[in-house]
Amino acid sequence: MYKILIVEDDDTITAVLTRTLLKWNYEVQAVVDFGRVGEQFAQFSPDLVLLDISLPFFDGYYWCQEIRKTSQVPIIFISSAADDMNLVMAVNMGADDFLAKPFRLEVVLAKIQALLRRAYTFGTRKDVIHAGEATLSLSDATLAYNGQKLELTKNEFRILSLLMEKKGCAVSRDEIICALWENEAFIDDNTLTVNMTRLRRKLEETGLKGFIETRKGMGYLIPENYRPEDGGSAKGEKT
Repeated sequence: MYKILIVEDDDTITAVLTRTLLKWNYEVQAVVDFGRVGEQFAQFSPDLVLLDISLPFFDGYYWCQEIRKTSQVPIIFISSAADDMNLVMAVNMGADDFLAKPFRLEVVLAKIQALLRRAYTFGTRKDVIHAGEATLSLSDATLAYNGQKLELTKNEFRILSLLMEKKGCAVSRDEIICALWENEAFIDDNTLTVNMTRLRRKLEETGLKGFIETRKGMGYLIPENYRPEDGGSAKGEKT
């Protein structure tokens, strides 16, 4: 479970972000003593920081510099001051991304997931992911099975990598949409359905029938120990 520290003095924004991130199974802490942000950062040891620019005592730039003295944790600035000067300052201080207020929660989630994936997942995992006898190559976005190599589109690769990383666990449609939306291209529910249908068709042609199961009301799942003869339960698209 990734840990996220929120450094934001607007109680309403903090509450909304906290509720949303908890819903997505992140561990969340919000700073309440803005004179001791550094101490709470050290005690909580977060995996990502959401940092406002305008804060009591010291501004976000100051705290970003302080954090960068000891950590390369991903930092996303959130601010209503979204002019070029603030964007340049944020980058120069060591921020990884910038969110202008007001923002959409879908965008916040997409940016958080993209940063966490770049900072931790790809830097520590192997070059391949296995699910049964199927092997997904992270270097060339191909799936190998039964002597065949399946070329994947960008979206197909992202869907499979997410499901295979979490094999045995249901992944919701919303979580997959956020993963596909990390490049900020517009992905909606119908777009996901089209991508999932095409991907399943490709998998079946390779011999992986029922590789991606639909769990009604929960999302999609690749079984922990997939076997082709299981046949899966991939009936219907909507969950």
